[in-house]
Amino acid sequence: MAEIEEITPAEALRRMASGSRLLDVREPGEHALGLPEGALPVPRAQLEADPAKLTPDTGAELLLICATGRRSLLAAEALRARGYTRLCNVAGGYVAWCAAGLPTVAGADEDADFLERYSRHLRLPQVGLEGQRRLASAKVLVVGAGGLGSPSAYYLAAAGVGTLVMADDDVVDRSNLQRQILHTEARIGEAKVASAATALSALNPRVRIEAHRLRVTADTVDALLEGVDVVVDGADNFPVRYVLNAACLRHGKPLVYGAVHRFEGQVSVFDAGRRRGQAPCYRCLFPEPPAAEDAPNCAEAGVLGVLPGVVGLLQATEAIKLLLGLGEPLSGRLLHFDALGMRFRETRLRPDPDCPGCGPGAA
Repeated sequence: MAEIEEITPAEALRRMASGSRLLDVREPGEHALGLPEGALPVPRAQLEADPAKLTPDTGAELLLICATGRRSLLAAEALRARGYTRLCNVAGGYVAWCAAGLPTVAGADEDADFLERYSRHLRLPQVGLEGQRRLASAKVLVVGAGGLGSPSAYYLAAAGVGTLVMADDDVVDRSNLQRQILHTEARIGEAKVASAATALSALNPRVRIEAHRLRVTADTVDALLEGVDVVVDGADNFPVRYVLNAACLRHGKPLVYGAVHRFEGQVSVFDAGRRRGQAPCYRCLFPEPPAAEDAPNCAEAGVLGVLPGVVGLLQATEAIKLLLGLGEPLSGRLLHFDALGMRFRETRLRPDPDCPGCGPGAA
């Protein structure tokens, strides 16, 4: 059987002028980054599943292109096995097409900044253009602009979450800088939410920051949750966590929990607000707050500076997964991280039928 003919992008353009069809077999998110002018965008899996739907004429000349030429060659081989006889692969793919200065067209309505900034997401079939649009329309509440809130908010902003609501009543202190990466020496004494807004806007000006310098209490929490899709718990005390848990139950919002202590951290997702009876809430794990002496905060017990970064990044990962509906969230699982041993372990969590937060008898 003859080899698949390899042609240059310039030769592909010449043959298109003579009536040959150019099929771009990249994924839709890649198409959004731009297309060869005149190319038909058709993902490889779709093409291989039913090529006759595209062209029943097995003798028609088809030119195939992808990003660099590898996937299009595989697609050409699959078509050859289905009886197509005039197949050409564009060597070097769209990268070579652009390098040659050949004409291209926009593949999406979004502006150039959007397409370039999120290009690595757009190339992921699991995210793509629609997923990035979903992130851009999402709203996430990050409670705390400290050790956990800093890395969580930083990566959520970088990922393109449209609106970040930041709530914290504290100011930047020099002792924060060892771990709270949103803040700088120059902003010592500034409100943490204002400092966070400066850092996040500098990273990604497309993201809207709602900065609230306030203490999260039963009186303030409901307004903060208005229109929010996911809540990230970056608090450092139990009273706020119980308030957040109760509010997320009332409003049906998933709560991404994180905590650190010296050299160890925990992460979980509490989604009982949307899945009552099927998923645990925070109070299924901690029905009542421990005594103060049993749960010292970072100022009292100390913390390894990089530890909140690890835990905060895991929280951001879970938040993005929830927004996109990807993968398996940590709902019903508590992830433990031991920095000294560099080990992760997992504990299964079940809804507590007697839970004072989400059980049948809860207020």
